[in-house]
Amino acid sequence: MEKKHLKIIAENKKARFNYFIEDQYEAGMVLVGTEVKSLRLGRANLKDSYAKIKNGEVFIYQMHIGPYPFAYYDNHDPMRVRKLLLHNDEIKKLTGKVVEKGYSLVPLRIYFKDGKAKMTLALARGKQKYDKRDTIRNRDQKRDMDRERKGTN
Repeated sequence: MEKKHLKIIAENKKARFNYFIEDQYEAGMVLVGTEVKSLRLGRANLKDSYAKIKNGEVFIYQMHIGPYPFAYYDNHDPMRVRKLLLHNDEIKKLTGKVVEKGYSLVPLRIYFKDGKAKMTLALARGKQKYDKRDTIRNRDQKRDMDRERKGTN
């Protein structure tokens, strides 16, 4: 089995805090040349981005890819809506789930896999305030346990 080379460009760190991740999908992205060059420089932000399904196609909104600094003209719009490439059966499955109450499509990370820009898209359910408190409590307990374990060795 050959190992795939992944170069992570951007990660949505708040997604796992704000959502319960139910399922993950790998999607390709339709990009223009200057967007690919900007991604190679690591100029992307997934902070408030989300995905929607329209007419059987998946689109990503509010994803920021910074302008390519060396483009003389014809640079891309940093906040433009971009199309994601998924298989038809995956889109149908996602459409059925997103129609249900409380499910969202949230991007988790952008990366290059074998030279092609990919995105990990998650089917997620929003957390309530008490769920977030539980997450913080568990993280703090795990950190304290790790400190204790390191201190005794």
